Amino acid sequence: MIAFITGVLRARGTDWVQLDVGGVGFHISVPASLALSVGEEGQKVTLHTRLMIRDDEPQLYGFPSPAALRFFHMLTGVSGIGPRSALNLLSARPPEALATAIMAGDLDAFTAVPGIGKRTATRIVLELKDRLEKEGLPLSTTPVPDDADAVAALTALGYTAGEVRQALRSLGPESASLELEERIRRALTQLAEGG
Repeated sequence: MIAFITGVLRARGTDWVQLDVGGVGFHISVPASLALSVGEEGQKVTLHTRLMIRDDEPQLYGFPSPAALRFFHMLTGVSGIGPRSALNLLSARPPEALATAIMAGDLDAFTAVPGIGKRTATRIVLELKDRLEKEGLPLSTTPVPDDADAVAALTALGYTAGEVRQALRSLGPESASLELEERIRRALTQLAEGG
């Protein structure tokens, strides 16, 4: 198993990065939020990774922290949640916020993510609540605004989900108390300025 990879960032997409490790290029699938924030091209970065075999093809998944990797592993252990759905969940919210939602039984935090219905959200909460209590994954101490409506509104204007999430993240934690319309207005300003 490949526990982590340290290499030079050579390229990135909406949900992947390519790292050069001693002249060997690794294509790593990552949450969209990480693809935007991992660093600048040419910079050395470290990703905590998991190698999975899908349809006889190896695929590397990378995360910024051991906690995010552990949460990805827990999510893919839930029946009906594949690597793509787990990445979508971790793109929408950090692991601590997802853990908090699981402990609170907040199904809306999961159903706001494309591809996750109420039945799957219920399964996530039921299957992971006890594990989270045993493993002690840290919970979020700050409220995480529900970005689903803001993302939907801004992607309807032609921006990609990755661009929108980056703009919303750049507003900072104090934006959690803002009204939806004000968050959208400020995110539009960020997008107009190029992020």
